[in-house]
Amino acid sequence: MNRMTRFIILFSGLGLILLMILGCSPSRVIVEERPVYSPPPPPGPPPWAPAHGYRAKHRYYYYPESYVYFDIERKIYFYYQSSGWQVSVSLPSEIRIDLHNYVMLEMDTDRPYQFHSDVVKRYPPGKLKKFDEDNKGRKKR
Repeated sequence: MNRMTRFIILFSGLGLILLMILGCSPSRVIVEERPVYSPPPPPGPPPWAPAHGYRAKHRYYYYPESYVYFDIERKIYFYYQSSGWQVSVSLPSEIRIDLHNYVMLEMDTDRPYQFHSDVVKRYPPGKLKKFDEDNKGRKKR
């Protein structure tokens, strides 16, 4: 190589190094953040009817004729009165339930009345099949 070529290569290399040191400080770097698209979750069962294989935290007997929920583990009733939903270890005398006419519900909530409108649509009063007492509590088919 001749002298001129070496001189050009040397100064262009030094110039690049100088530009990198002076012109590219981290405070001048701008990074744009773009939102990441995540698809909506797939449709699944409603919150008051957990997916198959999922173990719900709370189990209730729901008595559709009286709109009463009974928490099996905690042994408490949830019922509606004019002032709103009430919780008690016993029902008031004006509320009667048919012990053989209930639906077992498994929910992931300790307040079953949160989904009461959905439960009533699914299990309206007067639409349950009566239990066969001779068949040890299993529903008639």
